[in-house]
Amino acid sequence: MIITRSWLNEWIDLKGISTENLLQTLNSIGLEVDRVHTYDVPKKIVFGKVLECVKHPDADKLSVCQVDIGVGVCQIVCGASNVRAGLIVAVATLGAVMPSGLVIKPVKLRDVDSEGMICSASEIGFESFQDGIMEIDSSIGEFAIGQELSQNSIFSDTLIEIELTANRGDCLSVRGVARDLSAAFDRALKEFKPVDNENKRGIGRILNISHEKELKVNIRYKAFDLKELQLPFLMKLRLAQIGEIQQNPIESLVQYAMQSIGVLLSAYNHAYFCEKNEIMAKFELSEDENGYASIFGFAREKASTLGVIQEEHAKVNYNEGTVLLEASYLKPEVISKKMAQHKMNSTSLYYRASRGSEPDLGYGLAYCIYLIETNSNSSTFSGSIEYGSLHKETIISINKQTIDEIIGTSIDKLKVTKIFKNLGFNTEKSTADGFVISVPQFRHDIINKQDIAEEIVRLVGIDNIPSKPFIFTEKNRLKDDYFEYKKRTIFRHRAAQSGFFESVHFVFDEKKVLQEYGFETTLEELELLNPIVNTLDTLRPTLLTGLLRAASHNVKNGYSCVKLFEIGSVFSPTRAESLKFSILFSGDKEASKLSNAGKPQKVDFAYFTQKISDIIGAFELAPYETKHILSHIYQSAQVLIEGEVVGELFRVHPSVESSYDLEVTYACELDFAKIPYALKKAKKSSKYQASFRDLSILVPKTMSYESIKSVIQDCNIEELLHFYPVDKYSDTTLGENMSLSIRFMLQSPEKTLQEEDITSSMSAILNALSSELGIGLR
Repeated sequence: MIITRSWLNEWIDLKGISTENLLQTLNSIGLEVDRVHTYDVPKKIVFGKVLECVKHPDADKLSVCQVDIGVGVCQIVCGASNVRAGLIVAVATLGAVMPSGLVIKPVKLRDVDSEGMICSASEIGFESFQDGIMEIDSSIGEFAIGQELSQNSIFSDTLIEIELTANRGDCLSVRGVARDLSAAFDRALKEFKPVDNENKRGIGRILNISHEKELKVNIRYKAFDLKELQLPFLMKLRLAQIGEIQQNPIESLVQYAMQSIGVLLSAYNHAYFCEKNEIMAKFELSEDENGYASIFGFAREKASTLGVIQEEHAKVNYNEGTVLLEASYLKPEVISKKMAQHKMNSTSLYYRASRGSEPDLGYGLAYCIYLIETNSNSSTFSGSIEYGSLHKETIISINKQTIDEIIGTSIDKLKVTKIFKNLGFNTEKSTADGFVISVPQFRHDIINKQDIAEEIVRLVGIDNIPSKPFIFTEKNRLKDDYFEYKKRTIFRHRAAQSGFFESVHFVFDEKKVLQEYGFETTLEELELLNPIVNTLDTLRPTLLTGLLRAASHNVKNGYSCVKLFEIGSVFSPTRAESLKFSILFSGDKEASKLSNAGKPQKVDFAYFTQKISDIIGAFELAPYETKHILSHIYQSAQVLIEGEVVGELFRVHPSVESSYDLEVTYACELDFAKIPYALKKAKKSSKYQASFRDLSILVPKTMSYESIKSVIQDCNIEELLHFYPVDKYSDTTLGENMSLSIRFMLQSPEKTLQEEDITSSMSAILNALSSELGIGLR
């Protein structure tokens, strides 16, 4: 969208507003300025009047002119074909420096003195809009002969190109942009007031419209007898600035009116719709083969597709005669959808219609007729003919509190009311507590409360609203089932990352096998009535048998290292369901490779325990004898996390391994619900160096490590972070005793521990072991 400052000034008073302020305001209200060009006519270029013009005595294409430049009359030789006596022109006087760098000096052209240059538009830095020199007239406002052009607002103008979003078709006109500036600057919009100069002849005498059915279009027609239309200088200049000069004067004037007010306008050749020797033009309004609302003439020849394109044969190609002037409006969503369904050639009419043109058809026709009557001797037929559908008014109710909550700050109600009034919104039905806003038809993009708040923010200015931290509050919609799913997913991934493969089985198992291994099965009265097969005749109480069968199948397929896991449901004898996490490791620790000379070691208790720790985190083991007979009696333990029993870990009994054709196999089954899963809590760590000490203690072979651990923990030594056994040794010289080496890690949060601090802690531990268990250093 291209506008100029002087053009805007015809619709809103910009006095006291600098161009820089104007550009900043346009950007702040969402009308992004894409390009700015300032017209700067050089000094010593003045308004002049051609008093006399005669042919050059020695050149057919040159004229010798006597030009009044205010301070006197100068002689200028001019080569323009349109120069003539009586013209008001732009004269570059002696000493003027043209935009091209040319300096005007007195010269002789074919032996005739010339003291200046009569300028064309392009020679002083403006867009060219006619052949030859500029023919200036009163349309540029007041001026005096001899006055520099740069002192006139038209010749010291600023061109502004605005980048509009697709939903802001209301600003595809100078009046539309001025309307937004009216709200931003709180200045009244200058409205055009039509004057009734219609003659007594009614339009019904020369135009008749017929239509087939209801169409989603609004159209209105006026007619006038075109005579002696002359486009003023200012109109031609502005059309050149926006690149919209048309083939004939009436087309150019209609384009100028559209750019000014935004109503879709088209001028039709009246005779095109009349039968021979008839004065009644007959329009047929109906849909074409693709469903577009169209105007048809005789023999159903299309004259135009409304809101898309006007056919060349229906345009005005004469300077005198009757002209039919059309104003139309189509809802942008209707015409855009139709174009998406059926593509066709289009003009700038479609660009305007698809983005939302001005719907006040009467206003548009009146303004265009005013321009025609002002610049010609045309006469207008009285009345108009219209067709259209009723507009369903959009009403949005919103209270002041809601507006403030959306915006994030309180905006004065009077200021909000002024904004909407200047934007053309009707707020007359508003109450003391809120607003009842009637949205004008030209703002089809305003449909809800958020849009209303956005308009306020746009006009108040985002920079004028204090910044606040964003607070997002929403009801927590995450239920327990989500967290269970998340926990299950995380532990499955951990197992996979540790090299285990997931195995999935039916929740049914073979009752006979389960009972042989000592598992409690479903009570008889709760048993399955119609099992799928005999080997799946009960609900499983464990996942282990399924993993053993899967491991056996893998071994038979040639795998020497089998690592499997499953998270699934198991059932008690009363059919109470719970979730178990079972892990099985059978055979070699790793695949055969160069580093192990092709002879990998078998998995052992310590290695398997470390693998389980990699998956579920830290835990402890306690002596335990399982209730089933799958386990090795001397290699089974309870798994405890923070003192709570969560499952069991064991080597599979050799007889069971043999029955499934397995090598050394270890298994672990955990109660999944008891495995901790919560946010990790950060703990403060000391910045001081940690110290390590080893104690080798002579203990009876029958003494459990648990009792030693308990005594050390009861010492409650603050600097002791943790301790663990690192070695044991026995020989015949020790008899029934053995040497147990325990490593201690000590660290203080307040200082680096000195040797005496460490010795004190170690002494306390040794004294406790001696008094409680009767053991000491080796």
